[in-house]
Amino acid sequence: MLAAGPRPSDLPGRRQRLDDLTARYDMPEDVVVEPVDANGVKAEWTTTPAADPARVIMFLHGGGYVSGSIKSHRHMIAQAGREAGARTLALGYRLAPEHPFPAALEDALTGYRFLLSQGFLPANIVMAGESAGGGLTIATLVSLREAGMPLPACAWCSSPWTDLAMSGATIQTKAAVDPLIQGPYLHELAAAYLQGGDPRLPMVSPIYADLRGLPPLLIQVGSNETLLDDAIRLAGVAAAADVRTTLQVWPHMIHGWHLYYAQLGDGRRALAEVGAFVRATLRQ
Repeated sequence: MLAAGPRPSDLPGRRQRLDDLTARYDMPEDVVVEPVDANGVKAEWTTTPAADPARVIMFLHGGGYVSGSIKSHRHMIAQAGREAGARTLALGYRLAPEHPFPAALEDALTGYRFLLSQGFLPANIVMAGESAGGGLTIATLVSLREAGMPLPACAWCSSPWTDLAMSGATIQTKAAVDPLIQGPYLHELAAAYLQGGDPRLPMVSPIYADLRGLPPLLIQVGSNETLLDDAIRLAGVAAAADVRTTLQVWPHMIHGWHLYYAQLGDGRRALAEVGAFVRATLRQ
């Protein structure tokens, strides 16, 4: 499927491709979708009959900071919310190169403040992100901690991109088996997002950040990803900082495999694991 729709060279085409990859999947009829303005950030609620209205997953989509959207990840985050028994709030944060760093981080912080303003307790908020959104999730948590704000109950990072310096060995060693993300493309994405900035800034690449005091983390990654090392090293940095950390490496899975859960059993099982993690953590 991925080979049948190779990545275009132009930015509008690349953005459309990611939306089109998941357009084949229908949204279940019992999912209620509601657009919302999250204090100036475009956002969207999804709710299933299983959702506790007091609980919410705030989701930051993938796409290398230059593509991806609420639309591209809508079906997947709705299913994650179903498994977790929570509402979801997906943020359409600003994209590079039109809006380079720190625009995405600013929008993520705004989204979290919006949830607090709506009466959600931090103990009932889960922060989540895929790929670039996974790295952005950790950067947002660190920023909240530095600002002295109450942190959410836990966080879920799926295939997180956490090192824009691309120093992980699997950028090379997994290149032959990863059908989606390769080193040259990652360098393009980083250049668009950073606009000449330092890729080792902690708020850009959170494996270089001090993660002390962060809430429990669930990190999921496929063994066939060039970003495998980004997830493994993030887990190591978090564990060394005394953060309760669960790392799941899913054999043979590719980047963002959760997106294909409707036709991929391991996608469904991975989302079920997310739901179990969220339910168990919020009970505590």
